[in-house]
Amino acid sequence: MMQIFKRSVCLGFVLSMLLQGVLAQKPAAAQSEMPSRLRGEIERFAQDTGAFDRLWRSDLSSARMARLSELYADELAVLAKMNFESLNHDEQVDYILFKNHLEHEQHQMSQLKAQFAEMEPLIPFARTITDLEDARRRLEFADAAKSAAQLNDLAKQIADTQKAFESASATKPKRTVAYRAARSVAALRDTLKRWYAFYNGYDPNFTWWCESPYKVADAELEKYQKFITTKLVGIAPDDKTTIIGDPIGREALIEELKFEMIPYTPEELVEIANKEFDWCIAEFKKASREMGYGDDYMKAIEAVKKTYVEPGKQPELIRDFAREAIDYVKKNDLVTVPRVAEESWRMEMMTPERQLVAPFFLGGETILVSYPTDTMTHEQKMMSMRGNNPHFARAVTHHELIPGHHLQGFMTSRYKPYRRMFGTPFWMEGWALYWEFLLWDRGFDKTPEDKIGALFWRSHRAARIIFSLNFHLGKWTPEQCVDLLVSKVGHERENALAEVRRSFAGDYGPLYQMAYMMGGLQFYALHHDLVDSKKMTDRDFHDAILKNGPIPVEMVRATLTDAKLTRDHKPSWRYYDLGRK
Repeated sequence: MMQIFKRSVCLGFVLSMLLQGVLAQKPAAAQSEMPSRLRGEIERFAQDTGAFDRLWRSDLSSARMARLSELYADELAVLAKMNFESLNHDEQVDYILFKNHLEHEQHQMSQLKAQFAEMEPLIPFARTITDLEDARRRLEFADAAKSAAQLNDLAKQIADTQKAFESASATKPKRTVAYRAARSVAALRDTLKRWYAFYNGYDPNFTWWCESPYKVADAELEKYQKFITTKLVGIAPDDKTTIIGDPIGREALIEELKFEMIPYTPEELVEIANKEFDWCIAEFKKASREMGYGDDYMKAIEAVKKTYVEPGKQPELIRDFAREAIDYVKKNDLVTVPRVAEESWRMEMMTPERQLVAPFFLGGETILVSYPTDTMTHEQKMMSMRGNNPHFARAVTHHELIPGHHLQGFMTSRYKPYRRMFGTPFWMEGWALYWEFLLWDRGFDKTPEDKIGALFWRSHRAARIIFSLNFHLGKWTPEQCVDLLVSKVGHERENALAEVRRSFAGDYGPLYQMAYMMGGLQFYALHHDLVDSKKMTDRDFHDAILKNGPIPVEMVRATLTDAKLTRDHKPSWRYYDLGRK
């Protein structure tokens, strides 16, 4: 019945596209304020995927893989039946975004399957565990005696797998694959625990049969995870500091760049980053000379680091920086700052544990301030204070709050919120960094110390591109990435370790770190084309970006310029001149 209903909805939706083609003739400015006829389909898809993610919590579930693959194919079929030309410009943007998202989800599923196949020799028992939980999710309840036998066999298979890899003749897996497998074993252990907890104690017969074999299987999983971690990866089971990472390779990088609508190769992006880095070094030296250190900008950075405030004073410093930035953008009519947005941001302190991966600030509606606590070692305290000195913190504050992430989040929750599904760090992080570019050009950073602080972050973002792409291309180790941040940017070593750890821990996509500067350069180029040319005011330009949602910047450009679009849109905007003949 549900399938019939869904087909009927889709058919009606397609017919509405055909019947309302006249709307496509409205001006682009008016269209952007009209409700999109694709919004309902996009929102339904988001709800469907959310439902399946809650139903199947394990990424390794074969049922999850199959059902999501079916959903992606169904939605692409719906799009294929639409009359693209009958859509107005804003709806065509939605069409391209949705199609791009679905195709990327299909690719990600293929990547997940390939990664599973790569580590399957290490976890041949994975399907046994996920199938038990999948059956429970389908409300196919367990047979107690049969389950006991399955658990008994599972424990033996885990033990046998460990013995096989303990053998001197065993082929050792790549360290990155072993690291991925260790994390998968931990997740599988949680999956088995959820399955067992559903029955245990509620079904006396199940508990009688399964309590003992479950405990044995769980113990074998715990033992095997420790074995993989210590012997195959080479770190302690509780190690939270060693950086392993999982390079994805050039082909996967190119696929991710295609999804983000970036028409450059990884090598070209490294070239751009090096050019930007060289610009930063030249500006560093100018500021250094103003401070009396000649061209030795590292001495100037060191002097700036020593300006840290005493413990307990950082929150009021950040409050003052936030107010300064808000007053500046309002006074200069650069962007609309709604009263509620200005009133509603909050401040909290970053925990010592979280500072291991986020040594600086994090933001949004709540800005999380990094500064040392009394539980840290002396070295950790000094590195935290030096790395969060006032001149470094000044640029971070407006990046995280207004006009940065807090204003972004405020506006995207109120304008075209359905487009948040297409969210990209090139828009989110790129926008926040773009303001650093713009404020620099406008003379916001007046003193040489403030310039050093702004340049520290700008060079940091260029370095992120260099180290993250070289890492994923298989050219650099995590240690080389850390060395770049310390020797060329001026990071404290602990802070550099935390930055690289955060980059490769698996919580962020492979392009996330490069998205800051590349997205910023995209917005910067677009500002040059539309504002410097007097086609738009600063305020109109910035408000339009915020009201059109967190989408690839190429699609922002298409919207603001009313560019002609096709259903098979290919990225083509070369926003950075490499200066080649």
